[in-house]
Amino acid sequence: MGFFSFLGRVLFASIFILSAWQMYNDFGVDGGPAAKELDPKLVVVNRFLASKLGEGSANLDVKHVVAASLVLKGAGGLIFVFGSPFGAYLLMFYLLYITPVLFDFYNYKFGEPQFFTLLQDFLQNVALFGALLYFLGMKGSISRRKLKKKAPKSKAA
Repeated sequence: MGFFSFLGRVLFASIFILSAWQMYNDFGVDGGPAAKELDPKLVVVNRFLASKLGEGSANLDVKHVVAASLVLKGAGGLIFVFGSPFGAYLLMFYLLYITPVLFDFYNYKFGEPQFFTLLQDFLQNVALFGALLYFLGMKGSISRRKLKKKAPKSKAA
């Protein structure tokens, strides 16, 4: 059972690790293709933050967001492979902040083709988030079960 658990974590984390590796190779001076895709969506987020927090508030730079994504995906995936809950938390944080920004299906009308593509990717990330929640729940229940087991009593001679 231990080998299959490890294999499952490797296969699950490979999504994040390989994506981070490709992001790293394409990063360059301007942040690469990820920055080009994220830039218009980050403008909307910056506008929203400015309307809620004021004009001088947080101004998110696209290169910093891409670099943070790269670190969270890479480090979280590698740590997750070894069964650490911290790696799962890093991946969950990445999914939590990038999913609604990157896959903004709610900005499109129902019949548009972009709506369905973005909705599918959004739901896929929600499913990945759910799998990480499941991992953390199982990790917690296994450690609680081990604590509840009583030590075997030694037999008197």
